[in-house]
Amino acid sequence: IPHGVTGTASACFEPTLDYVVVKIPRWPFDKFATARRTLGSQMKATGEVMALGRTFPAALLKAIHSLEMSFVSLIVPEFKKFSLSELLQKLQAADDERIFAVAESLRRGVSLEQIHQVTGIDLFFLDSIARIVNLEMRLEQKKEWKKEDWLLAKKNGFSDLELAYFKGVSEEEVRQERQRLGVLPVYRIVDTYAGEVETTTPYYYSSYGEEDEFEQANKPRVVVLGSGPIRIGQGIEFDYCSVHSAWAIKEQGMESIVINNNPETVSTDPDTSDRLYFEPLTLENVLDVIEAEQPLGVVVQFGGQTAINLAKPLAERGVSILGTTVEDIDRAEDREKFDALLEEIRVPRPKGSMAHSHHEAKRIAETLGFPVLVRPSYVLGGRAMEIVYSEKELTNYLEKAVRVSPEHPVLVDRYLLGKEVEVDAICDGERVLIPGVMEHLERAGVHSGDSIAIYPPQTLDRKIMATLIDYTERIALSLQVKGLLNIQFVVQGENIYVLEVNPRASRTVPFLSKVTGIPMVKLATRIMLGETLAKQGYAGGYGSERGLTAIKMPVFSFSKLTNVEPSLGPEMKSTGEVMGLADDFSMALSKAFLGGGYKIPQQGEILATIANKDKDEALPLLRSFAELGFIIWATPGTAAFLKKNGVAVRKVAKLEEGTPHVVDLIRSGSISFVINSLTKGKQPLRDGFQIRRAAVEFNIPCLTSLDTAGGLLSVIRMSRERELTVKALQDYLS
Repeated sequence: IPHGVTGTASACFEPTLDYVVVKIPRWPFDKFATARRTLGSQMKATGEVMALGRTFPAALLKAIHSLEMSFVSLIVPEFKKFSLSELLQKLQAADDERIFAVAESLRRGVSLEQIHQVTGIDLFFLDSIARIVNLEMRLEQKKEWKKEDWLLAKKNGFSDLELAYFKGVSEEEVRQERQRLGVLPVYRIVDTYAGEVETTTPYYYSSYGEEDEFEQANKPRVVVLGSGPIRIGQGIEFDYCSVHSAWAIKEQGMESIVINNNPETVSTDPDTSDRLYFEPLTLENVLDVIEAEQPLGVVVQFGGQTAINLAKPLAERGVSILGTTVEDIDRAEDREKFDALLEEIRVPRPKGSMAHSHHEAKRIAETLGFPVLVRPSYVLGGRAMEIVYSEKELTNYLEKAVRVSPEHPVLVDRYLLGKEVEVDAICDGERVLIPGVMEHLERAGVHSGDSIAIYPPQTLDRKIMATLIDYTERIALSLQVKGLLNIQFVVQGENIYVLEVNPRASRTVPFLSKVTGIPMVKLATRIMLGETLAKQGYAGGYGSERGLTAIKMPVFSFSKLTNVEPSLGPEMKSTGEVMGLADDFSMALSKAFLGGGYKIPQQGEILATIANKDKDEALPLLRSFAELGFIIWATPGTAAFLKKNGVAVRKVAKLEEGTPHVVDLIRSGSISFVINSLTKGKQPLRDGFQIRRAAVEFNIPCLTSLDTAGGLLSVIRMSRERELTVKALQDYLS
């Protein structure tokens, strides 16, 4: 069996390692602030990072840099505020923050033995962390750094950003001084043979003060930035895009270079690209690779927000960004510039504005009228996005969820209740190709990543479709997009509004590529390399539909995360997705529900707890379930409403009314699924939250959108009439 990296030696050859590898999980606690952070036998991580270094401290710090969190290395500012007793208490909890508590305890003089007794962490690892902390303290105290100090810091994995923190200067100043002194990274090959055997696939990691094993390539080169660790809002969909882009570059006779740090992905397989750099996706590390490789340009469209955030600082330092320009990316993401563009091309959007202070946010909300949708600018996955219904809720959001400032504005939009539609497009600057339009089952207000997406749309008429295509073409050409574009619309009656435009790959690209047969990433990559759509054999316009129905269904991990609110809203919560494919909507949706882990009941008992604002809409839905023979249980208010309207119902007590109450009913195991329409309160002590959490913990489907419940109703009806059928994907696409 030949070795996969060297291509010559046998895989049976005993490994000789001259590097240390550190893998750190990526947890979703930045998205779920109320979740219990304690780690145990139940997995809670959504992804992971990997880093390589010549020593454990170097690899550890590089892995921490790769996590893309808000702190700098092992220094977490909040921990500096803890008393010593609070720190020691923090050490006792095995959670995602304990390593930072260990570092802060060492700064306070707590002995290695005491930390070992409390945590059980091996003294070897504690000693390595102590070496990092001791070096931190020495560097902070030194006024003048010699070349030896810089080299020692970099050998131990300290980033330029961390050194800038110690010196009280900018990261750019640190980089310039380091380079002036000749403290530069070298690149070592990962081969498991300690350099004894030549490799066929260069697979690099950076180090300092070592022999440089980097070899300059002869062909033109293009760098593809990966998306880093899998997290909510930025999943494996972006790795699909990175891989297909690397392949497309190779097909064009150029060398593809991938920079990424996620060991789970295909992009970090050594044979995916011509060269692989296992590095943090930070400005420092990416610039170092670019300076070594001297590529024709960098592709940022396929690495999610991680790569997009690097586009501007890279361009400012003279790096060529392939595809849509940084200026046009900024026109799409800067609210005021984007509003001006939409006004110029006469494409409507919900009224709203950008706020740079608390006072300004409140003034905008009062002008628009509640409810409003608020969110930070430049985010992915709907992070910290919320619908607020009053000034009190807005004040609470501004104080707890975000930091508002001229540098960190928030967007305040009028919330429109309507049908959400998503469009992916490919543009070469002159023509626009729209492979498909996806209709969301859940109405606007549920994040697109948590919505059930349907291709082709089932309820949009020709006029609406024509307008969607027209608006997409106007926006793509006005932004001079070269590559991929994702647009989210809301359809309200005959009116269509733009919600969001992303001049990059979206999480729907793999789904749409598979069900249309259009190689979206390949086309976009070749456009970035200078080819037009016409040269690639595509005329533009709306792609032909294939006589199939495809459903993209989100998958959630609420059962793994205690105390997390399971209801759906504008902030993304799903951790994965599945696809259902069939000749018609109900069959495809049935397959998607089954693929997502739902059981489709043919009979049984339903628990319904419906908010007053939704009771009229829920009535025909619940009546239909009753007509199918389901027994309906309801809390007192919902039960009274259903009884008044002639629907057979059984009443169950609310929590405060004593046992047996609604949560007892869920725990009994008799309920097939829960339909829980949200009131405004999502606090852990409220009935609604307790009902939703109980359903999750007893593995009972809990539907918080009436639209999703309506979809399940259609699936149950279909499953009583027909068996599921299977058909090969190529038969649809032939």
